[in-house]
Amino acid sequence: MSDPILQEAPANQKVIPPGSHPFAERVWSACLGLIQENINSLAFKTWFLPIRPLSFSGSELTIEVPSQFFYEWIEENYSVHVKQALRQVIGPEAKLMYSIVMDKSQGQPVTIELPHQTDTPPAERPTHQGASEAKIAADRERFERGRARFESNLNPKYTFSTLIRGDCNSLAFAASKSIAQNPGQNAFNPLVIYGGVGLGKTHMMQAIGNSVMENHISSAVLYVSSEKFAIDFVNAIQNGNIQEFSAFYRNIDVLIIDDIQFFAGKEKTQEEIFHIFNTLHQSNKQIILSADRPIKEIKGIEDRLISRFNWGLSTDIQAPDYETRKAIIQSKLKQSGVSLDPVVIEFIATNVTNNVRELEGCIVKLLAARSLDNQEIDLQFTKSTLKDIIRYNTKQLTLDTIEKAVCAFFSITSNDLKGKSKKKEIAVGRQIAMYLSKDMTDSSLKTIGLHFGGRDHSTVIHALNTVEKKIESSNEERKKIEELKKRIEIMSM
Repeated sequence: MSDPILQEAPANQKVIPPGSHPFAERVWSACLGLIQENINSLAFKTWFLPIRPLSFSGSELTIEVPSQFFYEWIEENYSVHVKQALRQVIGPEAKLMYSIVMDKSQGQPVTIELPHQTDTPPAERPTHQGASEAKIAADRERFERGRARFESNLNPKYTFSTLIRGDCNSLAFAASKSIAQNPGQNAFNPLVIYGGVGLGKTHMMQAIGNSVMENHISSAVLYVSSEKFAIDFVNAIQNGNIQEFSAFYRNIDVLIIDDIQFFAGKEKTQEEIFHIFNTLHQSNKQIILSADRPIKEIKGIEDRLISRFNWGLSTDIQAPDYETRKAIIQSKLKQSGVSLDPVVIEFIATNVTNNVRELEGCIVKLLAARSLDNQEIDLQFTKSTLKDIIRYNTKQLTLDTIEKAVCAFFSITSNDLKGKSKKKEIAVGRQIAMYLSKDMTDSSLKTIGLHFGGRDHSTVIHALNTVEKKIESSNEERKKIEELKKRIEIMSM
């Protein structure tokens, strides 16, 4: 005789009467089809897809949930839907057992079994059941309100297109691009990026989040600093909103937490992070973290958290090399629609070596100063404007430095410059080298002549007069000399 409740199942849902099929997967699959119709998709994916059916005997179904928290949350918030589905698929005598994976940090995980807490028919407990349904409705309403106010906290400027890849960040960059395409379904979960201040950790993490949202992979992406997380957690405890706080974070698809070294010594906060981490990771949600040093070097972080943070990929970002620094400056200028003299770019890239933030700060300060003073940004203006940021020690300018600069500029050798060749490009280079030596150093005519091939002072005077006349009569020659001076100044730093 068929049960009248079974007849109410949707036409497209195959109902399995008690005992008619030995496989728990089919029974649970039928239940999921009914549950999914009554809750939102995000909640369904978070709380029901991670569940694994274990066995079905008689009218009793046993399912495995990832943690004690899962069991408590489902029982407290979705018990009505689970019971209705069980009764509709199995019958009025349906029973449910939970097999719970319990974490044991000193050994292998073990499982315990707990019964479904609402096996008793509703008619026998009307008051309790009514209160439970009211609480579920209230919790759902609070969660939906939280979702309505949800903000990702992502900076739209932090994208992969504005992030310069170099030897200093190549592994982190490659992993981040991979995660952005397939968050939670990769070997880099969690991704931990560590390094000093101003090296681009925040930019890289937020670039992942922005890419996920831009490509409509998920809208449940959240960036939060560790400090804000800790403050919000304390406020949730004080205001009695800890369940709402926990539910919010456990429903995030891509969780990005910056500067986790701030959690050191905060035991309660670490415990909450531990449970959130477990829930998200078991649900194949992506976790991205940053720190100012390797995780194992952060004192005050619990061993069980360190262990979990090391499940995925941990990679560092180092200070950018010269080529990367130069590329960063050029990228920043392109974004601003501004061009600078290559010598100025070279000066900044040579002298600002610590981090990306300082490089960007130099560009911003230069552009601001130019807009105020309406002045061309040349090397002298740059030095003056950035003197508080760039501190360098000027080496004593030598004739050897001038010689190297001139040889590089004219593509000739030192032997050419000091030899007797009268080829035009060599002779011009020699004369300019003598002129710059007199103009930029305190060397005597005799010293200059001796340095450039043992020539006498009259040869040096002739070279000075020749170059001066060219400068006066030709803008091209003047620009050539100015360019050489700039190069020599940079080489002498």
